[in-house]
Amino acid sequence: MGAGSAAIAGMRLLISLGADRNRITMLDRQGVIYQGRDNINEYKAEFSRETARRTLDDACVDADVFIGLSGSNLLSPEALLKMAPNPVIFACSNPDPEIAPALAHATRDDIIMATGRSDLPNQVNNVLGFPYIFRGALDVRSTAINEEMKVAAVHALKDLAREPVPEAVVAACGVESLVFGKEYIIPKPLDPRLLMAVSSAVARAAVDTGVAQRPYPKHYPA
Repeated sequence: MGAGSAAIAGMRLLISLGADRNRITMLDRQGVIYQGRDNINEYKAEFSRETARRTLDDACVDADVFIGLSGSNLLSPEALLKMAPNPVIFACSNPDPEIAPALAHATRDDIIMATGRSDLPNQVNNVLGFPYIFRGALDVRSTAINEEMKVAAVHALKDLAREPVPEAVVAACGVESLVFGKEYIIPKPLDPRLLMAVSSAVARAAVDTGVAQRPYPKHYPA
């Protein structure tokens, strides 16, 4: 839901990670971006597809994942009920998500929910990525930030989420525990391990893909 720069870049990254472009349905203010539709630019056209679906309700039927990069309160409970079992909902519009988490959880009990809010579980925040991507690139004087470096950052975040969380991070977040599961699928922005984990992965990818001008730093883990 959304077809701006964040949505385009995000879907390109998902495809780099293995998602099937033909199973991604992108929507803008006028509905589904389908092949043959008028008034779409070259960037939206990249994600046009052959489909009879035209509305958000249509797109949600049997969908596994909803990614909202659009506006508040656009995903209705009725549309949420049409999704496949155990759907993943990333409602990232700020300050108000595409569907309020309380409403989403009241609608069905099998969802995995994330938002852009710091006061809710599973905050999707670009601070988890861009400072450390830049740090990794700068440490090896990379001439580019390529797709392999971004993919490396994704995997570093994914792996860190599965590691035991330091007590200092748990205390700083004001919760009793943080264990990988529905309420903790992504590291917290306060986690100091992000600097080494993400930056080192990005630097390694830069070296491996030939865009680094310096070797892999010795202060990074092997």
